[in-house]
Amino acid sequence: MRTIVSAKEMRWCDEVAIRRHGIPSLLLMENAGRGVAQTAFQEFGPLQGKRVLIFCGKGNNGGDGFVAARHLLDEGAIVTVLMLSSVRAMNGDARSNYDVLAELKQPSAGRLFIRTISRTSLKTLHKQHLIIDAIFGTGFSGAAREPALAAIRWINRQRVPVLSVDIPSGVDGTSGVVVNAAVNASCTITFGLVKTGLLCNQGQDHVGELKTLDIGIPHTVTHAKPLKTFQVEQEDVRRFLPQRSSTANKYSVGKVFVLAGAKGYTGAAYLCTMAALRAGAGAVMLGIPETVYTVVARRLAEAIVKPLPSTKEGTIALRALGEIEDKLKWADVAILGPGLSTNVETQEVIAAILKNYPGKMVIDADALRCVADLGLEKLRTLKGKFILTPHTGEYSRIIGVSAREIEANKIELARAGSLKSKATIVVKGGPTATGTRDGMVYVNSTGNPGMATVGSGDVLTGIIAALWAQGASQNAAAFAGVFLHGLAGDIARDIVGERSIIAQDLIDYLPAAIKKVEGI
Repeated sequence: MRTIVSAKEMRWCDEVAIRRHGIPSLLLMENAGRGVAQTAFQEFGPLQGKRVLIFCGKGNNGGDGFVAARHLLDEGAIVTVLMLSSVRAMNGDARSNYDVLAELKQPSAGRLFIRTISRTSLKTLHKQHLIIDAIFGTGFSGAAREPALAAIRWINRQRVPVLSVDIPSGVDGTSGVVVNAAVNASCTITFGLVKTGLLCNQGQDHVGELKTLDIGIPHTVTHAKPLKTFQVEQEDVRRFLPQRSSTANKYSVGKVFVLAGAKGYTGAAYLCTMAALRAGAGAVMLGIPETVYTVVARRLAEAIVKPLPSTKEGTIALRALGEIEDKLKWADVAILGPGLSTNVETQEVIAAILKNYPGKMVIDADALRCVADLGLEKLRTLKGKFILTPHTGEYSRIIGVSAREIEANKIELARAGSLKSKATIVVKGGPTATGTRDGMVYVNSTGNPGMATVGSGDVLTGIIAALWAQGASQNAAAFAGVFLHGLAGDIARDIVGERSIIAQDLIDYLPAAIKKVEGI
């Protein structure tokens, strides 16, 4: 797992390294700036005799830029530093490194230029070979204002590579939100740990290639217990995938009962069931309203399809509850929700199961309405174990926060919801964040915008349930299922194109995703 941090958590890491471990802040800045220069040469070199333009803000990010300028100068680049504030406005390590650079201006005449930004300075610049963005650091939030706004927009109009220092300026370091403008980086070099803003919201579209640089913060700090957010990578999923015994039979490798579907919503039931089968469940039983039984049974040769009493509207009827309870006893994991509808009687069935069934349940789609009615705190008092899989709209209804605010604070709201409910909560989106009852959040690293298609969530629900039924832990089933789902989407994108992905593609390419993770 790769630890990722908010801006506040990164400040904590820096402070602990400096105050508790005695590492000078000037040394950390020196390591950061030198790393920027080295990355510039590695990614965009050779730069000897080439023009490099560095935009420097007044804070520590600008200080990193001053250090980078010095090292680039030493390696033969022609460096222009454009400052977005007066020298008087600088202090601390940034001012110290400005002073060092300023002392080199005279000896390096013709190769080092230090100017304050203005419309004139931007218009009179020579064509540059590389731009380095050291305007704002990880702590930035809100809207970019002048003169930074003009600088960001000017940078984005240039047709040259752009290297951002720690985070593209204009991106909120924690949420990834861009209010009005942000630098479009070709490459971002971030220090110590990856910041959540580089992975979330608009931030992920501005990063370009992401590189992480060790600047000397001790391992005991970057892996400290207070840091509880992680990015899931392929090796993590490989370690958590259930293994089959050589004596396995269809009932020993995961039995999943799916309660899904209604008149007009049979596709959700089909996709969820097929995904559970493709993800390795040995036996999958689908409970479906009898009015649509023939439609679904004709398509699902590999699953056990059970017709259940239905309402006049073609949804699961309350009188089906006895049969459903028998199937729940058979299953290792139950799925509730895909395509079940908002019919009042059907919602009563869902509520009865939530309140009384003591087993493992993956709750999705229409079943999440019952969760919203019950409240998250109620879940912790019930007998069952729950994985919830809401998209932001559904999660908004559950926690009473706008979908926009959830997108901006997905990681912390996933964490808060899981702590409150003691359930595992998968808040879907780009990226998906999985919160767990111990306060951990796992951020996914696979998937693409083409997966924003009807039925994609139903497939994810089936994958998670299948992994849980096969023996994965509750948390691992959730974050590993999300990873595989996204990886299947990435494989589909490479084959059919991002625009053309449909939910069935995610099922079709799931075996390839599993094989890739397993190294087969």
